[in-house]
Amino acid sequence: MLYGHQSISAYSPGNISVWMAMAFQGGVLNSGGFMACHQFVSHVTGFATLFGRQASQGDAVHALGLLLVPLFFLLGAMIAAQLVDLKIRHEQKPRYYIVFGVMVVLLLAVAVGGFNGVFGAFGEPLSRARDYALLALLCLTCGLQNATVTSVSRAVVRTTHLTGLTTDLGIGLVRVLRRRAGDARISDEIRANAMRGGLILSFGLGSFVGAFLFSKAGYRGFLLPVAISAGLFGLMMYLQVLRPRWRRLRQPAK
Repeated sequence: MLYGHQSISAYSPGNISVWMAMAFQGGVLNSGGFMACHQFVSHVTGFATLFGRQASQGDAVHALGLLLVPLFFLLGAMIAAQLVDLKIRHEQKPRYYIVFGVMVVLLLAVAVGGFNGVFGAFGEPLSRARDYALLALLCLTCGLQNATVTSVSRAVVRTTHLTGLTTDLGIGLVRVLRRRAGDARISDEIRANAMRGGLILSFGLGSFVGAFLFSKAGYRGFLLPVAISAGLFGLMMYLQVLRPRWRRLRQPAK
């Protein structure tokens, strides 16, 4: 991912570090969203279920809110597709630095807005428009993050939820345990399983750290994912913008 690879065939330390950091951030964001207004931010299935429940009870206002919020996850995925997936398909350089820059702005808006009272009291039930606004910003961020990694890994790596990863890990474990002698592909499957297990652990660690952090700091806990996204933004700016520019400047004039 760091250097624009189109698949996860390059298990470089840089790629793996980025994936694990993003999975950790996904866990933090889900903890923060749940503790802020009692709703996970990357669980689109859950939003659909709650929408059906509220609609069946005749609560049109909350049903509409629950329907609109996951659309921001979709919007984030579409933005990432424009900046990353289409670039890869057209054999151009994916603009990771823009994706992470937008994520920094969104998460900073959540953190600053939160501790200035824009989203109400931390931990209040999901009941007001401001709560849905908070969820919309977090869903937009998760959509950006998840679609970026999904595109570059050809739908193998996901970092904001675990359903797909757990399914892939289950399939991969059976492939390894029931392998045939001389299967040349098995080493790739073992590495993929290790990567999937690492992502699940990173997400879980992020959830644990997030739960502790948000219980102490409230909305200020979102400054941790701000810092992670800012670090990734700076790294991508260096790798994709600054370093190539410096190399061009160093080249002798013809």
